[in-house]
Amino acid sequence: MNRNLQDGLNFFSKLTRKRVWNALKVIYSFYESKATGKALHRGLPMSISFEPTTSCNLRCPECPSGLRSFTRPTGMLEGDLFKRTIDELSETLLYLIFYFQGEPYLHPKFLELVKYASQKGIYTATSTNAHYLTDAAARRTVESGLDRLIVSIDGTTQEVYQQYRVGGKLEKVLEGTRTILKWKKQLKSSTPHVVFQFLVVRPNEHQIEDAKRLAKEIGVDEIGFKTAQIYDYEHGDPLIPTLDKYSRYAENNDGTYRIKNSLDGHCWKMWHSCVITWDGKVVPCCFDKDAHYRLGDVSETSFQTLWQSKAYTDFRQALIRSRSEIEMCKNCTEGTQVWA
Repeated sequence: MNRNLQDGLNFFSKLTRKRVWNALKVIYSFYESKATGKALHRGLPMSISFEPTTSCNLRCPECPSGLRSFTRPTGMLEGDLFKRTIDELSETLLYLIFYFQGEPYLHPKFLELVKYASQKGIYTATSTNAHYLTDAAARRTVESGLDRLIVSIDGTTQEVYQQYRVGGKLEKVLEGTRTILKWKKQLKSSTPHVVFQFLVVRPNEHQIEDAKRLAKEIGVDEIGFKTAQIYDYEHGDPLIPTLDKYSRYAENNDGTYRIKNSLDGHCWKMWHSCVITWDGKVVPCCFDKDAHYRLGDVSETSFQTLWQSKAYTDFRQALIRSRSEIEMCKNCTEGTQVWA
């Protein structure tokens, strides 16, 4: 069976009546809000991202974790807070991403959290730099029921890889990936669906075809090429690719840069998903790296209460009125994955 088809079937196997009904309510609420100009929401999120930790072993130049530049505290997600929230949402939640900032495998009980969600029939995914996929961790990953494992590769030689993944070792990434694939085979498991994710920046753009060949050689299920978010892009940056297809930014006649896509005043993410930080803060999306737009705290109130709160409604309404008024939206570049 085609591996992507197999992953798709696995995803659709998670659908239940309650999850489908909730999804329909979310979709209807989004389009009704778009049509009327009034922020309405009758459902619960179809997808959430839960942050296991803000800690990271690498120092990537466009990542707050890597730069150690957070104004919010660094810490580890508490199991009780996670389980309480998942228990509240499990009947309607379809997709759970174990990632926001940081390296998930640095959380000592990360795979226990994955297993807890997997046992509730939720599609689970994470993104890793793969430096901690030891033989034992790889086996436990497969046994946890994790559905999708995104492995950041960003280069096919150490010289190129380390230009973005500062402090990283490419061989550890490849070794960890091979170990995951070994345990999938030995345990006769179709999951996790293993994806190589190649963040295209100027120093590695010449290795795109090499990355495709490497993915085939290693035997991963899929490879995707992701465009990079650059924080100070207006006057150019050495990381912005020269290949237009893989750049979120376009050069103006005067040599400055602009975001390619326009801010149309609507955002699907505000209706179908959100992010929960390691300490329980709920923020609108993954562009709010430093959790400036805090719309609630699941350590203090139920998720449903804050999801339908005045603060959340007001934020959605502000977005409908003018996305350009919201600072984090100014560098928003939705639709930034290019699949091979």
